[in-house]
Amino acid sequence: MTDAGKPAAAGKPAGAEEPLPPRLAAALAGFERYLRAERSLSPHTIRAYVGDVTSLLEHAQRNGVQAPDGLDVAQLRGWLALQHESGAARTTLARRGAAARAFTALAHRRGWLASDPGPRLGTLKTRRDLPHILRKDEMATVLGSLDAAGRQAEAVTGTGLDAVAQAEAAVALRDAAILELFYATGIRVSELCGLDAGSLDHGRRTVRVIGKGNKERTVPVGLPALTAVARWLTAGRPALATGASGPALFIGVRGRRLDPRTARRIVHQRLRENQATRDVGPHGIRHTAATHLLEGGADRPFLARDHPDLHARVDRAAQVQLPPGSSPGLAAVSRPSP
Repeated sequence: MTDAGKPAAAGKPAGAEEPLPPRLAAALAGFERYLRAERSLSPHTIRAYVGDVTSLLEHAQRNGVQAPDGLDVAQLRGWLALQHESGAARTTLARRGAAARAFTALAHRRGWLASDPGPRLGTLKTRRDLPHILRKDEMATVLGSLDAAGRQAEAVTGTGLDAVAQAEAAVALRDAAILELFYATGIRVSELCGLDAGSLDHGRRTVRVIGKGNKERTVPVGLPALTAVARWLTAGRPALATGASGPALFIGVRGRRLDPRTARRIVHQRLRENQATRDVGPHGIRHTAATHLLEGGADRPFLARDHPDLHARVDRAAQVQLPPGSSPGLAAVSRPSP
């Protein structure tokens, strides 16, 4: 199965592809500009869609198509059939179909196609498995342990420790703040890494998040998370900050803005250290937050108003039967404040 972040090449013959004909190449470049400028999609999604459409146009080229107006539903279906025969998963096929429909829709609007064959392609239904979640008591244990480590780290910062010990204490403060903020808000890992120090309003207990499509939203934050972030900003971040840190809320040991890969590694590592029963990443914490909101009695109007990003996710979380021993309540709100 082709990685979503790489150009989709399933169905290609061995050897290098010939360059696309000029009109197909121009259409592909226009499609990429459209995704970046008008759709404001994430770099990951843009790479995946451009890779998928590149594969489609190369398939069409092998069938003698020299320009977008040569694309028809038979070309689209033939291309997807090759992807299926090569062993692509249903989720991959669904994404490639969506990319093809986005391309043909744009081509039709811009006059490159007389009619749009995309709607005739149909939509492949996929089975979306719900991610694993942690029980409330597990999250309380993890966060409680990180809070204790953070308090201990805060007590030793600025006490004449060597640089290595100072950095270790700062990392403990940072990781506690990351886990608390993930659970309190349910934001995406890319959104957390994009936060600046000024994104949090400690007075109103909110965080300003830039999400998909560069859309801004304001999310409520519980007091434990705000306390952990304040502790990190005061006692931890200064020990790691460099001239390259800029306004980034979370930074790495070299002072640069934390990247999503490192944030995921932090979540997995801290959960393992605290013997969590499931190895979930930020996405699992996000789903855990939604499920615990529902368990705690949050109604749909509240979620739609104050947690719109989790609203649809809670609809799915409502179908989850939690493991025995879980108890209602939202830890980010109901846990005793430090």
